[in-house]
Order: sequence, then structure tokens, then C-alpha cells
Amino acid sequence: MRNLVLAVQEAGELKDGLKAIGFGLAAIGPGAGIGILVGNAVQAMARQPEMAGNVRTTMFLGIAFAEALALFGFALYFI
Repeated sequence: MRNLVLAVQEAGELKDGLKAIGFGLAAIGPGAGIGILVGNAVQAMARQPEMAGNVRTTMFLGIAFAEALALFGFALYFI
């Protein structure tokens, strides 16, 4: 009986650990993606200043989608 209790406890700890890893990835992944996106957008604007308006609009759309993924990750952590 004692082994069964330990197995259940370990399974619960594993689940909590996996949730924490998922929560961390939900924060790190979109942050890295946004950094790459903004860096490339600034580089594109520096190369072709006349396209800065279009590049900026596309950049903000990309940022919104990346942030939405982060919010989904946070919401799933708490569910």
C-alpha cells in the first residue's frame, strides 16, 4: 500500500513539474520570437526606409500573434 501512495505522489510531482516547464516555455518562446521579429523589422526599415510603414504594420501583427500564443500558454497553465 505504501508503494502505491509513493507512486501517486511522484505522479503528482511529475505533473506539477511538467506544468512549470510548460509555463516557462510559454514565457520564453514568444519573448525570443518577438526579439527576432523586431530585430529583423528594424533591419528591413534601415535598408528600405520608404517601406517602413508597411514593415511596421506587419511587425505589429506578428507581435500580436506571438503575444496571443503566450497568453494561451499562461491560460493553459492555470487550467
